[in-house]
Amino acid sequence: MAPTSDTKRKKPKPSIPHTLFPVEPSLNSLPSSKTDFFRLIAVVSIAAAVVVACNFIATSLNQPPTPFCDSNTSDSGDSVSEYCEPCPTNGVCYDGKLECGYGYKKQGKFCIEDGDISKAAKKLSKWVEVHVCESCAQSLCSGSGKCWVSEDELLNNLDKYKLNDNSELDEAIYAVAKQKAMDTIHNEMETRRDDRGGEEIKCPELLVNHYKPLNCVIWQWIIKHALLAVPACASFVGCILIASRAYQRHCLSVRAEQLYHEVCDILEEKPLVSRSVGGEGEPWVVASWLRDHLLLPKERKDPLLWRKVEELVLEDSRVDQYPKLVKGESKVVWEWQVEGPLVSPEKRKRSVGSASAEKSMNLSSNVHRRMHAG
Repeated sequence: MAPTSDTKRKKPKPSIPHTLFPVEPSLNSLPSSKTDFFRLIAVVSIAAAVVVACNFIATSLNQPPTPFCDSNTSDSGDSVSEYCEPCPTNGVCYDGKLECGYGYKKQGKFCIEDGDISKAAKKLSKWVEVHVCESCAQSLCSGSGKCWVSEDELLNNLDKYKLNDNSELDEAIYAVAKQKAMDTIHNEMETRRDDRGGEEIKCPELLVNHYKPLNCVIWQWIIKHALLAVPACASFVGCILIASRAYQRHCLSVRAEQLYHEVCDILEEKPLVSRSVGGEGEPWVVASWLRDHLLLPKERKDPLLWRKVEELVLEDSRVDQYPKLVKGESKVVWEWQVEGPLVSPEKRKRSVGSASAEKSMNLSSNVHRRMHAG
């Protein structure tokens, strides 16, 4: 028999709380340490920063661009700049829109210069500078040019230069570039008004010096510093001449001493050579023969060299000088008066750096043969 409802046990129903959340939070939901607390603060701070950044980006993207203030507005106070952007330089603003002037390109909120116009303006201004400064340099150096050039003449020359340059510049671009070039020239050079009211342009003094030829610069410097340059140049030339003459005298003295020692070597060897051939030779030597034998052809043109040698020989007491009739002509001869050399040839060669003993013997033998041949 199935059990009845009275005999069935009823399951106890769970008690339902009166509220969904407890009135007081449990202690387990709070950070348990300082590290967890700081981590919680960092997470909250990062989340707040992300919310603020997203809000700013969304606001900036959805915000319409600020219009430009009209160029002809007379109110330049803070109230105008709050609702519109000031019109940039080289731009024209109307109804909140920006239009850049001719020769300028729009880039963001600014008007920048067109590169082609800037390049053409620099080229034209450089040509004007060269034309004006070279003309002034010629005027200062040779008097053929002129320093003050009229502006109308420059503009006409610029037009001719543009035709001859074969540049593919548009007429509108060329007009703007020419105006910018002339503005640059007015700022860099000297200007004045002529008698008819026209404007003239002159190259500055510091700039014109770069266009003068080198010979002109040197000549002008000499004229400007003539009082100092002339004595300085004279002193410099005088020092060079004095040093050159002193060096020539030194070389002359060294060469004369060398020839003197060669003469002594020959005169010492001459009696020995005469005895070696049976006493038939002469113990003396003609001075002029020695001169022609020892001197080089170019040294014979300088009589001072052999005169110095003669002076050294005359001061030597070992050498006797006297006239002698040789082949019917009166000659001056030199004869060695000492029997044998007083100083060994080796010592003398080491002290004065003269020729070797073999060369001295050859020289004396050549002189002896020449005397016998004569």
